[in-house]
Amino acid sequence: MSFRYAAPVALALLAGCSTNKDDALREPGLSPVGAGIYQYPDLVTPAAFPKGEVQAKNSLWTDSRADFYQDPRALSMGDIVTVKIDISDNASLANLSERDRESGVTGGADVSGSFGSFLLPTVGATLGLDGGSNAKGSGRVKRSENIALSVAAVVTQELPNGNLFISGQQEVRVNFEVRVLTIAGIIRPRDILPNNTIAYDKIAEARISYGGRGRITEVQQPGWGQQVYDTVAPY
Repeated sequence: MSFRYAAPVALALLAGCSTNKDDALREPGLSPVGAGIYQYPDLVTPAAFPKGEVQAKNSLWTDSRADFYQDPRALSMGDIVTVKIDISDNASLANLSERDRESGVTGGADVSGSFGSFLLPTVGATLGLDGGSNAKGSGRVKRSENIALSVAAVVTQELPNGNLFISGQQEVRVNFEVRVLTIAGIIRPRDILPNNTIAYDKIAEARISYGGRGRITEVQQPGWGQQVYDTVAPY
């Protein structure tokens, strides 16, 4: 292969190699159970996952649920709460600005004299300075989002004021594509509904991510060679 053909082939390979070597020729793997809980390890209390209560011998009954009037909502570390995500958002923003400025300065001087009986010619000079600037900018943002999902999260820490930190992750694999939904944030126990659910807009410092990995995601993104070029390109 001559050099003129080798160079384009090499560049094409660099731009197209985006598949993880571990996922080559097979479906992408799922994350281990609990990966979503430990996405913020500093906010996970080991005591959030205590050992279950010891059951009596030859009995399926435990005293932890003996109270029929016990509050079923997630109020303690290790409990599970369902987050209802229903985002329907539209935003449109347009902005236009212009700025003009002009300035000018003009000055003149004449010089004349004589030497004895001889008159010197008159010398004149004129100095002019003009300047100007012009700036124009415009911008427009149009965004539309519509997400309706539910995800279960685990209470991983109880804050000093009684609020709870929750974290969770859900993964669904269909053929060669994995859809990943993660949720994390701080909630107030009073905002948890009696059916043990909470709306996403009641979560402070909410971190919601919905994306994926797999063959479809790979072809929607530029290859790493092109991304490197876009990073170092001056224009």
